[in-house]
Amino acid sequence: MQKPKTIQFQGQAGVIDCALDWPNETPRGWALVLHPLPTEGGTRDNKVVTTISRACADLGLLAVRPNFRGVGLSAGEFDAAKGELQDMHALVEQFRSQFPEFDGKPWALAGFSFGTAVAAQLYSLLAQEQAPTPDALLLSGTAVQRFRHIEVQVPNHTYLVHGADDEVVPLAEAMEFGKEHGLAVTVIPDCTHFFHGKLILLRQLVSDQIQLMLYRQS
Repeated sequence: MQKPKTIQFQGQAGVIDCALDWPNETPRGWALVLHPLPTEGGTRDNKVVTTISRACADLGLLAVRPNFRGVGLSAGEFDAAKGELQDMHALVEQFRSQFPEFDGKPWALAGFSFGTAVAAQLYSLLAQEQAPTPDALLLSGTAVQRFRHIEVQVPNHTYLVHGADDEVVPLAEAMEFGKEHGLAVTVIPDCTHFFHGKLILLRQLVSDQIQLMLYRQS
């Protein structure tokens, strides 16, 4: 049977439409990859998001790329990370129910720009509920501070990567987030917000983190 390339979950505002990037072999785990600001044209097909997703799939993870509220076929309207957080929480619960074969397998949560705000808060919400949390949290172009609605608690192995010349989210903002949470920040020189000319390097950095996650789980 051919594997599905898209799937729909149900959020508070209705349908959450997702793309699925399957690995070539039997999946070793899964990843949820979240896109940048919808009001600025961000979608699941953003090149940074697809770069991260392909890195995950190449290492054996089923990568799930949802469109946030009001993007593509996803229902609802932009809610500045409040409703999006609840939608992603519902997605995780429904994924676990519909794909029980992934129980006990590692999973990664990644976000780019606005997606980092949803990802960091999703991790925090799951931790507060004492629900299973992601084995890796990868934040690129960190914008958590701009869309924070709940207290953020992230693990000490959270991976932050940022462009030195980010014109949307200044590096100082990412450094402040790292300082607040005791995290290192990987800085890519001569790199802007959308990682122009640096996607191959970003892919390698993400791959290294996924391999580290898989090693920790082996």
